Amino acid sequence: MNRKAEIFDAMLKENKIEAFRREELTDEFHRVLYRSNMEIEGQMLPVLLILDDSIYTIVRIVVAAKVVKEENKTRVEAHLAGLNQHYKIFKYYTTEDGNIVLDCCIPSTNVHFDPELVRTVLDVVLQHLQESYKETMKAVWAEG
Repeated sequence: MNRKAEIFDAMLKENKIEAFRREELTDEFHRVLYRSNMEIEGQMLPVLLILDDSIYTIVRIVVAAKVVKEENKTRVEAHLAGLNQHYKIFKYYTTEDGNIVLDCCIPSTNVHFDPELVRTVLDVVLQHLQESYKETMKAVWAEG
């Protein structure tokens, strides 16, 4: 197991946080995935925390699955570009299969990993999505 995962597990245990399902991968980066959900506007958005031996910790949220189509792609991507210009801690993008994804990339080494920073980033993302989700979905479902 990687050191970041050990530290994160200790923080979860100390704070009695049981919201994450843990999955340890057997790859060259010793990745450990933590899966959870974030409820926004009645929707359960998948949350993935990726801890590995690289200098990055990734927080990934699938904001909407399979909603970006040819007819709304330009509008959705313009909306996401506006959000990306405004927020520094995370970036939105669309995937080939039509998902809207929000990624946060937190530089961290095994020695300097701060699980409280991860919690803070998750809190910031939660607040942001509570404020912006409706507008993002309007961009998805708007006519024309």
